[in-house]
Amino acid sequence: MQYFQGKSVYKGIVMGPVAVLKKNDYQVKRARIEDPEAEVKRVKEAVEVSKKQLGRLYDKAVREVGEASAAIFEVHQMMLEDEDYLESMENMIRTELVNAEYAAAATGDNFAEMFAAMDDEYMKARSADVKDISERLVRNLSGEGDNDLSSMEPSVIVADDLSPSETVQMDKAKNTCVCDCTWIYQFSYCDSCANDEYSGINRRPDGFKRSENRHDGRCRRVFQVRLSLSRRRMCGRKPEKRMQEEAEKQKLLEELKGKENITPDGRKINIYANIGSVGDLGYVMENDAGGIGLFRSEFLYLGRNDYPTEEEQFQAYKQAVQTMAGKKVIIRTLDIGADKQVEYFNLGKEENPALGYRAIRICLKQPEIFKAQLRALFRAAVYGNLSVMYPMITSTEEVEKIYAIVAEVEEELKAQEVQYKIPEQGIMIETPAAVMISDRLAEMVDFFSIGTNDLTQYTLAIDRQNEQLDDFYNPHHEAVLRMIRMVVENAHKCGKWAGICGELGADLTLTEQFVRMGVDELSVAPSMILKLRKIVREMKAEE
Repeated sequence: MQYFQGKSVYKGIVMGPVAVLKKNDYQVKRARIEDPEAEVKRVKEAVEVSKKQLGRLYDKAVREVGEASAAIFEVHQMMLEDEDYLESMENMIRTELVNAEYAAAATGDNFAEMFAAMDDEYMKARSADVKDISERLVRNLSGEGDNDLSSMEPSVIVADDLSPSETVQMDKAKNTCVCDCTWIYQFSYCDSCANDEYSGINRRPDGFKRSENRHDGRCRRVFQVRLSLSRRRMCGRKPEKRMQEEAEKQKLLEELKGKENITPDGRKINIYANIGSVGDLGYVMENDAGGIGLFRSEFLYLGRNDYPTEEEQFQAYKQAVQTMAGKKVIIRTLDIGADKQVEYFNLGKEENPALGYRAIRICLKQPEIFKAQLRALFRAAVYGNLSVMYPMITSTEEVEKIYAIVAEVEEELKAQEVQYKIPEQGIMIETPAAVMISDRLAEMVDFFSIGTNDLTQYTLAIDRQNEQLDDFYNPHHEAVLRMIRMVVENAHKCGKWAGICGELGADLTLTEQFVRMGVDELSVAPSMILKLRKIVREMKAEE
């Protein structure tokens, strides 16, 4: 039996042969060469071939996930044009008289280590990009060509990680298959109710006891068990049966498309989607979301070497509101910092970045960045139902400063005779400070959206990035739930609405409780929309 442990990418139950994608399983031999210039020429040719391959991947990614998400392949192309990177390979060939394959592999390793050692999180992440690029070069130099994964047989993919180029090449239709000799289970246990989300069983077919390990309230495992048919029959419910049940559940959920999120006693709840880029708009439409409750605008700032222009931002926001065709689109202003570092912001190293220079604090200290985004947002608001949401608010003074900058932007747009609209403006409630003054904040803004991820970590004094603290991280803590109730009540007293856009919004064990608290809106991953709709529509009447 083989046992794999890691994070799942998609939730569900599947059967099929395991395809283990191994990285760096090829050996690049060092060879002495007689003609270094010929090897340098080979490198240059391989670079050009690699750039063409990346161009094709970019085009494919644009079609499938949108231009913004495809931008990583443009970054890879730019890396292939980096003078330091190219000169390092050429110098190694000329001074050490080594073959092009070895120079490419060694340079890739050196640059990847250099990036990995940097303090900046964004630059650390580039280490994987350098490895991906160098492996592509080596494959082209050795005659292996592009690492085409599109022809893979249907399988369950197990890998240490998947590079963007590998992911975009995969045929998404080949994600599962059935094989008589192999069972693949992906279990998802809810620690809050101690039940197997799919079957309620306490023991797995392979005899292993339920895992007690936790990861943000869930544990995920993948097992490969080779069993005879007779043994499979002894194990109780067959995996085929469980897969059939899941398919039937999904079919029933599909029937909820087009129906409203109304409780049996007539209360309507808005169920919106959280997205990370315009590339996710298709999933929003496919899952019949009522709108977008959290559009993370920082995707425009990541994976590049300089600030996005006002025009770039305007086009992205305009595309979102036009695509949603009148449905609400709530765009969160820049939320860089903490776990999202960008080198060109020059934020500097911080001992406690989650408590540091981030989100609205950057915008207020560097208003030129903030103004460019606000101009783009106000211009895009003309084309649809756009709302703006400001993150990490802790005081009324911050809101006053925001409104002062908004007024300046409005005057500039007026003076330039640019078409614009000041949209609905709300704030995220993510800190205990904001909770405690939510009665005053409600008088100043149009709505609240509760970011439960940060609110939980700040309330419990737990860094949610620290795996050693997983056993102490309890998003169901009474203090967190009381704070949510307080925020909702204070919003309603001022005639404002309040929603939840953090992970708790998708916690199906809390949906009824949130509705009874008076939460007006839940914003979740697109895949959770119909599941929430089902619970809302089937809620029992309050006694």
